[in-house]
Amino acid sequence: MADVSNGDPGIVSPWLTVIGIGEDGVAGLGDEAKRLIAEAPVVYGGNRHLELAAPLIKGEAHNWQSPLERSVVEIVERRGTPVVVLASGDPFFYGVGVTLARRIASAEIRTLPAPSSISLAASRLGWALQEATLVSVHGRPLDLVRPHLHPGARVLTLTSDGAGPRDLAELLVASGFGQSRLTVLEALGGAGERVTTQIASRFMLGLVHPLNVCAIEVSADEGARILPLAAGRDDALFEHDGQITKREVRALTLSALAPRKGELLWDIGGGSGSIGIEWMLADPTMQAISIEVSPERAARIGRNAMMFGVPGLTVVEGEAPAALAGLPQPDAIFIGGGGSDGGVMAAAIAALGPGGRLVANAVTTDMEAVLLDHHARLGGSLIRIDIARAGPVGAMTGWRPAMPVTQWSWIKS
Repeated sequence: MADVSNGDPGIVSPWLTVIGIGEDGVAGLGDEAKRLIAEAPVVYGGNRHLELAAPLIKGEAHNWQSPLERSVVEIVERRGTPVVVLASGDPFFYGVGVTLARRIASAEIRTLPAPSSISLAASRLGWALQEATLVSVHGRPLDLVRPHLHPGARVLTLTSDGAGPRDLAELLVASGFGQSRLTVLEALGGAGERVTTQIASRFMLGLVHPLNVCAIEVSADEGARILPLAAGRDDALFEHDGQITKREVRALTLSALAPRKGELLWDIGGGSGSIGIEWMLADPTMQAISIEVSPERAARIGRNAMMFGVPGLTVVEGEAPAALAGLPQPDAIFIGGGGSDGGVMAAAIAALGPGGRLVANAVTTDMEAVLLDHHARLGGSLIRIDIARAGPVGAMTGWRPAMPVTQWSWIKS
């Protein structure tokens, strides 16, 4: 193995070079990138990348294996010998650079990026990149776009293939955003570059290049499904059978759960999935597992998650506490308000690590007694939520109280 320390065992020199290449191929590369490719004894990349750089490659050319991890293992095993990896555009924008950096220290990697497709799209459109929303649905559900569909918003969407633009247009129409302007930017930076703008409801493009970015200028029709940014979304946005934490209580519950970036929530007794869904809407890094005993409700939670643009919500069909076994440790747990305890509270408390947060709601006297007991023994915060809504009383209007909710919040020491 070659010495990569420059004589100092505390210093590691780069042996892996990751080079971004655009659709213009060799013509778009700088002199340093060209030299490194030409001198590399081994070059890895996708078939398209290797073809684009073929005039420069003198060493061994290795196409990515399937699964990609097999090639990553090969590269790691070559540690200390020069290796070049070719990637699309910016290798650290949803690219292979991110994958490699999980296995190889940054001090061992030299990166020469090219403009990403998103940067090229913004330049063609004249959009301020920092003011646009970036969404990748490359190999991901198209529903991830849904939370970003707000009137006047600009959304740059990285698609999977040539069918992506039409599928996106159909989603916009079905969600009430059919008048949005949809610009398809194909093969950016290459000889076959094409930029086409159409109204989503009148989308007519046929064959689209598989390498494309879709830019959406969002316009909402009357009755469009706009997902507000604040917790406590309208109950009517959820498909439910009445088993749902009502919006006002949900807003207070999310506040008590206090979501933080990258955290995992267990939503025990998912019902409609509203708590887990709103937890995940707080930030793209959030994760949630909804545990629901009813198969019908479990299926409904999955549908709601898709319609709210959080398809990554995990649904576990089963009864707690048994269904909790083997799940990854949560940062926070929510226990819904129906029924009694049945050992769920003890299992939830045991599952939390130090600093983990538990919020439990009670609408029955049986469950309220459980919460009062836990508060007396463990402390925490106990509040009572009383909501009344105005409604008709004969020819007049009066207040109709909802069932009161007792909420216990606790942090594990």
